[in-house]
Amino acid sequence: MTKARILASAILGAAMVASAANAADPAAGKQKFEATCAACHGMQGISIAPIYPNLAGQKQEYLVTQLKAFRDGSRKNAIMQPMAKGLTDADIVNIAAYLAALKP
Repeated sequence: MTKARILASAILGAAMVASAANAADPAAGKQKFEATCAACHGMQGISIAPIYPNLAGQKQEYLVTQLKAFRDGSRKNAIMQPMAKGLTDADIVNIAAYLAALKP
Protein backbone atom coordinates (compact mmCIF):
# COMPACT_ATOMS: atom_id res chain seq x y z
CA MET A 1 0.00 0.00 0.00
CA THR A 2 1.42 3.36 -0.97
CA LYS A 3 1.90 6.20 1.45
CA ALA A 4 -0.80 8.17 -0.37
CA ARG A 5 -3.34 5.36 0.09
CA ILE A 6 -2.45 4.99 3.76
CA LEU A 7 -2.86 8.72 4.28
CA ALA A 8 -6.16 8.75 2.38
CA SER A 9 -7.43 5.84 4.49
CA ALA A 10 -6.42 7.61 7.70
CA ILE A 11 -8.15 10.82 6.62
CA LEU A 12 -11.30 8.95 5.64
CA GLY A 13 -11.31 7.09 8.96
CA ALA A 14 -10.91 10.33 10.91
CA ALA A 15 -13.72 11.93 8.93
CA MET A 16 -16.02 9.00 9.68
CA VAL A 17 -15.31 9.27 13.42
CA ALA A 18 -15.88 13.03 13.34
CA SER A 19 -19.10 12.52 11.39
CA ALA A 20 -20.40 9.98 13.91
CA ALA A 21 -19.56 12.32 16.78
CA ASN A 22 -21.37 15.17 15.04
CA ALA A 23 -24.40 12.93 14.46
CA ALA A 24 -24.70 12.23 18.18
CA ASP A 25 -27.66 13.67 20.06
CA PRO A 26 -26.59 14.32 23.67
CA ALA A 27 -30.16 15.32 24.65
CA ALA A 28 -31.46 11.95 23.49
CA GLY A 29 -28.50 10.34 25.25
CA LYS A 30 -29.44 12.09 28.48
CA GLN A 31 -33.00 10.76 28.29
CA LYS A 32 -31.83 7.21 27.59
CA PHE A 33 -29.14 7.43 30.28
CA GLU A 34 -31.61 8.65 32.92
CA ALA A 35 -34.04 5.85 32.05
CA THR A 36 -31.48 3.05 31.77
CA CYS A 37 -28.21 3.87 33.52
CA ALA A 38 -28.68 6.54 36.19
CA ALA A 39 -29.91 4.14 38.89
CA CYS A 40 -26.34 2.85 39.25
CA HIS A 41 -24.18 5.51 37.61
CA GLY A 42 -25.98 8.56 39.08
CA MET A 43 -28.10 11.20 37.35
CA GLN A 44 -25.01 13.24 36.42
CA GLY A 45 -22.74 10.27 35.73
CA ILE A 46 -21.29 10.18 39.26
CA SER A 47 -22.07 6.77 40.71
CA ILE A 48 -24.06 6.26 43.86
CA ALA A 49 -22.02 3.28 45.08
CA PRO A 50 -18.31 2.49 45.04
CA ILE A 51 -18.82 -0.66 42.95
CA TYR A 52 -20.11 1.36 39.96
CA PRO A 53 -17.75 3.59 37.95
CA ASN A 54 -18.22 7.30 37.46
CA LEU A 55 -18.90 7.96 33.78
CA ALA A 56 -19.13 11.75 33.67
CA GLY A 57 -16.39 13.24 31.50
CA GLN A 58 -15.26 9.86 30.16
CA LYS A 59 -14.02 9.85 26.56
CA GLN A 60 -16.84 9.32 24.08
CA GLU A 61 -14.99 6.78 21.93
CA TYR A 62 -14.10 4.70 25.00
CA LEU A 63 -17.71 4.63 26.16
CA VAL A 64 -18.95 3.60 22.72
CA THR A 65 -16.40 0.80 22.51
CA GLN A 66 -17.18 -0.53 25.99
CA LEU A 67 -20.96 -0.38 25.62
CA LYS A 68 -20.77 -2.22 22.30
CA ALA A 69 -18.49 -4.82 23.90
CA PHE A 70 -20.99 -5.37 26.72
CA ARG A 71 -23.80 -5.58 24.18
CA ASP A 72 -22.10 -8.16 21.96
CA GLY A 73 -20.77 -10.15 24.91
CA SER A 74 -17.07 -9.66 24.19
CA ARG A 75 -16.81 -7.86 27.55
CA LYS A 76 -18.39 -9.88 30.31
CA ASN A 77 -20.31 -8.38 33.22
CA ALA A 78 -23.48 -9.86 34.70
CA ILE A 79 -25.00 -6.42 35.30
CA MET A 80 -23.92 -4.53 32.19
CA GLN A 81 -24.54 -7.19 29.54
CA PRO A 82 -28.34 -7.23 29.99
CA MET A 83 -28.41 -3.43 30.32
CA ALA A 84 -26.50 -2.90 27.06
CA LYS A 85 -28.28 -5.68 25.15
CA GLY A 86 -31.27 -3.46 24.29
CA LEU A 87 -29.24 -0.42 23.22
CA THR A 88 -29.07 0.50 19.55
CA ASP A 89 -25.92 1.94 17.97
CA ALA A 90 -27.62 5.36 18.05
CA ASP A 91 -28.46 4.95 21.76
CA ILE A 92 -24.85 4.10 22.52
CA VAL A 93 -23.44 7.05 20.57
CA ASN A 94 -25.96 9.42 22.15
CA ILE A 95 -25.33 8.20 25.71
CA ALA A 96 -21.58 8.45 25.17
CA ALA A 97 -21.92 12.01 23.82
CA TYR A 98 -24.02 13.01 26.83
CA LEU A 99 -21.59 11.52 29.35
CA ALA A 100 -18.50 12.90 27.61
CA ALA A 101 -19.96 16.41 27.89
CA LEU A 102 -20.44 16.18 31.67
CA LYS A 103 -17.88 17.45 34.13
CA PRO A 104 -16.19 14.61 36.03
